[in-house]
Amino acid sequence: MDKGTLIEFQTDGGTRLGVIQRPDGKKNWIASDAQGRSYSLHPRQISFTVPGRTYLAEDIPEFEQTARAYQDPDALELAWELLSPDHRLTNPQELAQLIFNQTDPPICYAAHRLLREDRIFFKQKGDYYEPRSPQQVQDIRHQLEKAAQKQEEVSTFYSKIQQALQGETVTWSGKERHLLEQLEQFVILEGQESRAVAELLTHLERPVTPAGAQELLVALGWWHPHENLALRRSSLPTTFPPAVLEAVAMRIENPPTDLDAPWRVDLTALKVYTIDDISTKEIDDGLSWELLPDGRERLWIHIADPGRWLTPGDILDQEARRRSTSVYLPTGVIPMFPEVLATGPMSLQQGQTCCALSFGVILEPSGAIAEFQITASWVRPTYRLTYEDVDELLQLQIERERELLHLSEWAERRLHWRLAQGAIQIQMPEAEIKVTDDQVEVRVQQPSPARFMVAEMMILAGEVTARYAQNAGLAMPFRSQAQPELPPEEELLQLPGGPVRTCAIRRCLTKSEVSITPGRHASLGLEAYVQATSPIRRYGDLLAHWQIKAHLRGEAPVFAAAELQSILQSVTAATQEASLVERQTNRYWSLEYLRRHGQGVWIALVLRWLREDMDLVLVLLEELGLELGMRVQRPVKLGEHLQVQVTHVDPYRDVIHLREVTP
Repeated sequence: MDKGTLIEFQTDGGTRLGVIQRPDGKKNWIASDAQGRSYSLHPRQISFTVPGRTYLAEDIPEFEQTARAYQDPDALELAWELLSPDHRLTNPQELAQLIFNQTDPPICYAAHRLLREDRIFFKQKGDYYEPRSPQQVQDIRHQLEKAAQKQEEVSTFYSKIQQALQGETVTWSGKERHLLEQLEQFVILEGQESRAVAELLTHLERPVTPAGAQELLVALGWWHPHENLALRRSSLPTTFPPAVLEAVAMRIENPPTDLDAPWRVDLTALKVYTIDDISTKEIDDGLSWELLPDGRERLWIHIADPGRWLTPGDILDQEARRRSTSVYLPTGVIPMFPEVLATGPMSLQQGQTCCALSFGVILEPSGAIAEFQITASWVRPTYRLTYEDVDELLQLQIERERELLHLSEWAERRLHWRLAQGAIQIQMPEAEIKVTDDQVEVRVQQPSPARFMVAEMMILAGEVTARYAQNAGLAMPFRSQAQPELPPEEELLQLPGGPVRTCAIRRCLTKSEVSITPGRHASLGLEAYVQATSPIRRYGDLLAHWQIKAHLRGEAPVFAAAELQSILQSVTAATQEASLVERQTNRYWSLEYLRRHGQGVWIALVLRWLREDMDLVLVLLEELGLELGMRVQRPVKLGEHLQVQVTHVDPYRDVIHLREVTP
């Protein structure tokens, strides 16, 4: 090339025009750009040589301006339309002549730029350019349109992200919601991010980690600051399908035929106490005491009859079976049945005549069952009481509520009888956690006469159900528990009494199991036991009701043994998952409570060693009823009280560090 030849060349900074000044070694050339900068160029870097004349570096701006005026993409499309039918090749000079009818250097360079920047009509073949087929052009245009649309969507999405981060209200499109849901899955699955998630977090200069994604979701207002990850990671449904809600409305408006009506016994003359926490809305049990003409006393346990509103296998039954249980979380309840049904016609409502399944029991003076009966019934709950109300009534020994006094006395006899049968009593402080308007309350659920009385009556109903099923040969969801191997008596007596000793016993207990085969329930001291007192909240209890009521009507069991066993397998799995979510959620909010009270000093009771070789102990914060692990810095004894403080807590990561402080 001669000095003054105008060339186009490639550098790290892009494409430039330059003027050749001189050779540089055997292959390279020195060229100067419009700003006077010099470059040593290998021939491979030179992408076009402008023919026709020589130039000075200062001529480049005017040359570029002239060429730019001819860089019309529409003209290139016209050329493609002329050349494509014959599939004729072209080069910049020929193209300049074809579309501009000129071959001046700036116009040839303009033609070169049109061909180099073209992504649609031509593809390069050596020094020439080949027109693409009409189908190829159509496909490329479609791809480019899609890419442009995607880029526009991405740009809009990022703009909305910034608006949301600034606190503005944003309406997300379907695709945007899908991407945010991918972000959710990245957090929930603790990894496995998609390419889109990685690009989003990187673009926003946030860590490509589950924690970074979680912080973004919270900042966007997409997630609550205390999003329940345990619930998110589960398969538990949190809302009811529209079809189920429609069925509920129809069921309330047009109640189904009560199949048990001909056999229901009218027990509305009995005084019925429903006793529960003040926050409980699903009232599924009530208690009565009756003095018989012969002077004997009959205890009645009335259980709500939700099966009155269902038919086995219908849409409401299927939904309840899918859920298997109500889930009780500090933030609220996820019910097994829609609330309007569960807290309305299914519940034992004060002052209203309600359908029930009533268990009438006459006990021996020892507390053993002498006689029992189960009947479909009508009851009219007299009082809706809290545990605190009943505790006060029992303490005051009010004669006009002597029914409560008798119920309490028989509950005491029942406990003594069960203990004589080998029952194992576990009484540990339990934390009751409630979250209302982002305020966390933790209190210890203390044992009370009312809670004890209700619990004993429910256990009694469970024993009656099991006996009834065994006598009738009914398949039932029997609950059993293997006999534990407890520490020797002398070893237990060496431990401090109360929570420390109870904790040692609790560790020996095995999990209870559910099957259609009756078996001993060790900790209850019963030879057979069936839970049947919470059919609004537990699907297994509803199964027991259906089996009993069919037998009372003289019909075949609703579920044969094999079918019931199959149902129990899925119900047990769903119930276990719900229990895990409840435990993890309670754990989260207990740590969050401690985080908010980080400067507090708590009294901790040393329950047991977790890893003595690592100085890890399990302690009980007695004021809160919370059991936590901690590392001690000195020798401690079981039953010793420590003053501890939280040094670090991360509720989402389930991490808490405690240290002993000097009194």
